[in-house]
Amino acid sequence: MATQKTVPILVFDVNETLLDITSLEPLFERLFGNRAVLREWFAQLILYSQSMTLAGLYSPFGELAVGTLRMLATIHEQPLGDSDIAELKTLMGSMPAHPDVVPALSRLRAAGLRMVTLSNSASAASPTPLERAGLGEFFEQSFSVEAVGQFKPAPETYQHVAQALGVATPDLCLIACHLWDTLGAQAAGCHAALLTRPGNALLPAAGVPAPELVAAELGSLAEQILQRWGA
Repeated sequence: MATQKTVPILVFDVNETLLDITSLEPLFERLFGNRAVLREWFAQLILYSQSMTLAGLYSPFGELAVGTLRMLATIHEQPLGDSDIAELKTLMGSMPAHPDVVPALSRLRAAGLRMVTLSNSASAASPTPLERAGLGEFFEQSFSVEAVGQFKPAPETYQHVAQALGVATPDLCLIACHLWDTLGAQAAGCHAALLTRPGNALLPAAGVPAPELVAAELGSLAEQILQRWGA
């Protein structure tokens, strides 16, 4: 594949793309007797974050996460105490990095690529979840959708990053493991790369644009990025 001259700034999604949300599974196993409810919770959390944006409303992602857990407890008729909510908050703030993340980021950094993050999560005081996971050093800035009061994939979220960095959206490449995120980035004019972590895949349907790059492991995706844009 021919190398393009303009090297985009890499914009990484955080939750599940870099940080491993399966570290929350023991909480869902304890509360619901089934760790797979984690996926139900996360899907509902994304659904309602996007619904809030479509309705012109905003609530911090962490508040929606707690509310979604309370909602599921009601649906599943399971008791939920303050200590359970506290545990969710603690776990969400201390998720580890996936094993493939540090080697891939190290390689991209060594090649001279600029890297930032864009998260639905609100900004946090130091040490941030990224810092706790040992990833803070790789990124020159970390952006939150709270700055625009809308959740991804609203175009304003990606445009905010471009404006803050003093570039146009075609100068960005979003890297995420959620197709709804890459769809939003592409619609806003960004490049996009999809990481198909377990539970995530392409959507083969008419009118759904495929990301430019796709890989199941971040090291492989980094290799594709370097082949396409070079050092």
